[in-house]
Amino acid sequence: MQRRDLVLQEPKRGIVLPAWLERLLSAGIVSTDPDTVRRQRFVNVASYVTAFDCFSHLVFNAVYDFQGLLPVHFYNAVMTVLPLLIPRLHRFGENVGAMTLALLILVMHMFIVWAMGRNSDLQVYYTLAGTFLLLFGVQHWRSCLIVIVLYLIALLFALNFAPFDGFISPEDVQLRELLSSQAFVMTLVIFAFVLFYALSALRRTELQLKLQNDRSDALIGAVMPAPIAERLKSGEERIADRIDTLSVMFADLVGFTESAHHLPPEEVVDFLDQMVRAFDALSARYGVDKIKTIGDSYMAAAGFDGQGQAGAVATGRLALAMLEAIGSQPPLGGRAPRLRIGIHCGPATAGVIGDTRFSYDVWGDAVNVAARMESSGEPGRIHVSEDFRALTLGHFEFTDRGTTELKGIGVVRGYFLVREKA
Repeated sequence: MQRRDLVLQEPKRGIVLPAWLERLLSAGIVSTDPDTVRRQRFVNVASYVTAFDCFSHLVFNAVYDFQGLLPVHFYNAVMTVLPLLIPRLHRFGENVGAMTLALLILVMHMFIVWAMGRNSDLQVYYTLAGTFLLLFGVQHWRSCLIVIVLYLIALLFALNFAPFDGFISPEDVQLRELLSSQAFVMTLVIFAFVLFYALSALRRTELQLKLQNDRSDALIGAVMPAPIAERLKSGEERIADRIDTLSVMFADLVGFTESAHHLPPEEVVDFLDQMVRAFDALSARYGVDKIKTIGDSYMAAAGFDGQGQAGAVATGRLALAMLEAIGSQPPLGGRAPRLRIGIHCGPATAGVIGDTRFSYDVWGDAVNVAARMESSGEPGRIHVSEDFRALTLGHFEFTDRGTTELKGIGVVRGYFLVREKA
């Protein structure tokens, strides 16, 4: 995958929920903080699960004995409706909904435990207190600890003081057995559902973090060589290297300003984008590091690994490939694009500079001479220094260009790189 495609890639969402269910899970949430939104979605899930559980008890008990269990029906009806109102509390605070739900269940459930007795095992629902950690979050562990302690006290209180058979239909042993089975099954189902939802949310977060990390790596890799990017990611703060033999290449579009002067911006950008993408692909193929583009000029270098001759050969091959590639580019402003390329090899300093838009750059004689070789060259040709020729003479064929006066450097002998030797 290309770096640009990776940067623009949409994050994977793991399990994709229907739109109506997403809206239901996000009901009442007004916060824009991702952590708060995630925890309040957990609160909504817990509220809906509570309402569903009480509704299932309402249906079961109504079918079993409608007249004899009217107080229980009323309780289950109330506990079916009230949790559904919890999402409306999110606007009043990030944990208002979670705390209200916790206290609602704590207080109301004590009634049904007393009504049906310990023999119904309905007190087992208090063991779900640990799931409130997902609702409050670890950063609010004190609030969650208070809830867990209250639930533990309620559980111990019910186990020790609640009537064994309750005060509603105490003689109905079969009802208690059915309620006990239903309570344990629903507790297991709730645990499984909450765990599934929590793991799904965790998976979604992991995918998003991975994508963000890949995007960061791609962006860093787009502005500097891979070894330098690895050094940055490892925590190295100051990167400054001395390279004894670095091959530097400048390639410039001849007549670009005149050709693009009257063209719309979209056409100019499309042309440059297509050309630079082609050069990027060639740089990757030949193992040469792109340093930057400056307007319509392309700068690349090789030999950062200390392999001076191999870097010079790779740079020469890249230059030849770029001359060939520019011929397949579409015309710009009715003119066929032509490149003027200059190459020199020599000592250089390289490092990472800047803060807000840091970059990896190169300085020194290798850069200065290469830039002058390009500017004093000829369209459609590769102008190289005598040092570059001496280092790659066994790999390429050259023609003598003669001596040239280079601004700020003096008189130097130059050559035109013609082709690679067979």
